Amino acid sequence: MAPELLADLEDACGPDPGLVCDAFHGWTGSDNLARLAEWTIEKPATVLIVILIAWLLTRLVRRSIDRFINRLIAERTELGNGGATRATEARYGPTELLAEKARRRLESMAVARERSAQRATTLGAVLKSVSSSIIWILAFLISLGEFGISLGPLVAGAGIAGIAIGFGAQSLVRDFLAGIFIVIEDQYGVGDVVDVGPATGTIEAVTLRTTRLRDVGGVLWVVPNGEITRVGNMSQVWARTILDIGVSYDTDLGRASAIMKEVADELWAEQIEAATVLEEPEVWGVQDLGDSAVSIRLAVKTDPSEQWAVGRLLRRRIKDRFDSEDIEIPFPQTTVHLDQTSS
Repeated sequence: MAPELLADLEDACGPDPGLVCDAFHGWTGSDNLARLAEWTIEKPATVLIVILIAWLLTRLVRRSIDRFINRLIAERTELGNGGATRATEARYGPTELLAEKARRRLESMAVARERSAQRATTLGAVLKSVSSSIIWILAFLISLGEFGISLGPLVAGAGIAGIAIGFGAQSLVRDFLAGIFIVIEDQYGVGDVVDVGPATGTIEAVTLRTTRLRDVGGVLWVVPNGEITRVGNMSQVWARTILDIGVSYDTDLGRASAIMKEVADELWAEQIEAATVLEEPEVWGVQDLGDSAVSIRLAVKTDPSEQWAVGRLLRRRIKDRFDSEDIEIPFPQTTVHLDQTSS
């Protein structure tokens, strides 16, 4: 193209002319018509294309998030159904009482799975909202650039604001990200008894920013998710009560162990509502040789969150049986010798 024609085209359509402006300038030779075509046809068409691409990307991202959440829910449901059913059938016997307890146990597991699914769905909604917002903000900025609005000041201002917000709200972002992983991994939920480091208690609420739990003294703790570096969940699937019972050194250890096993087996057979023993109790043997007692360890597998009730019942019953069997549970004693030779 001749230099004079290039200069005319640049005057009409700018240094980087579009296809429509270039075509109209070539057809009509009019700068005004070329500019009019650029502003009424080319730029609106470009904006429409950007909007269409943003809409398609939004649909694709939302569908991908839905598939991820559905797969996550399906995996949890499958694991819960298979594992819970087999475990419950193995733990509970055929009697009506045990069958009823097994049914209630399965129902509670179903509620827990439903709770997990609801939390995963909530997380999916948050992820879809954030991703859609990012895509449409980018589309809006690109559209502004098509109409000649300089994005430099906007990007610079947004960058400065983002840095300021990042420094001021970095703990908030950390809490939010930690909350997302808590929900995805289903580390704990409402009703679980957990140790999260700063506090130990029963979970009352879980959000993407904080976890609220109430300890045994009734104190409500609000712990930011970003401050939770490790979680000890005492309420998932099963728990265990460990009892170290001390007896005197002159006690027949075999007899004392047999009595402890008998008491634990009786509790296992009773299947008390709030103190359910899942498997046959085990006496693991001598645990410690102390200053005044020999400790025998008893291990009992229980329903989640019932290990404390089982432990209290067993301690009381073992104490009663030891008393009736004349087995001494010793306590530290001090012998004082008086020297009377000097008198």
